[in-house]
Amino acid sequence: MTYYTKAKFSTSAPDIRHLKDDSGIEVAFAGRSNAGKSSALNTLARQRNLARTSKTPGRTQLINVFELDEGRRLIDLPGYGFAQVPIAMKKKWQAALGEYLQKRKSLKGLVVLMDIRHPFKDLDQDLIYWAVEAKIPVLAVLTKSDKLKSGKRKAQLLMAQEAALAFMGDVTVQTFSSLSRQGLPELEKVLDGWFGRTVEQQE
Repeated sequence: MTYYTKAKFSTSAPDIRHLKDDSGIEVAFAGRSNAGKSSALNTLARQRNLARTSKTPGRTQLINVFELDEGRRLIDLPGYGFAQVPIAMKKKWQAALGEYLQKRKSLKGLVVLMDIRHPFKDLDQDLIYWAVEAKIPVLAVLTKSDKLKSGKRKAQLLMAQEAALAFMGDVTVQTFSSLSRQGLPELEKVLDGWFGRTVEQQE
């Protein structure tokens, strides 16, 4: 059992005006519709259906809130970049994402999930630049790392780490697999830091 198994669904909201009090600490997860965001959240929480995984990417159109304990929350932001979504809806999602990143005071860290085979697409970069501008630390997580052999995986990680330097902000990169749980301890360590959990609390 780890701390993140405590995650439980709290609420869904179309934008920040419908979220609860802007207090405590929030860590948000964001990513393209097919980046494996829901799978990563489920793996982190050791729960099969905490975040709904869909056969049709782009279904998560709301900001979903998962409570960990008093004042600590995981936020599942709307998936973006799915081609079959109407342009008006895409613009609405992007506005909600940008507003959340720039105005939510309790947001202390952003996890951006990207398929290791296609990192740093335009919308990923927009999101990271928004976060850097808002002085929010970013962990870029290269998902589906089990799809690549070890040598290729390391090469992709190095390439992504170099690309991250261009953001001129607090942007770190790691690999991750929901299937093999590779990278899970590293992810938890970063989250523990953002949530301000002490060494004693982590044991």
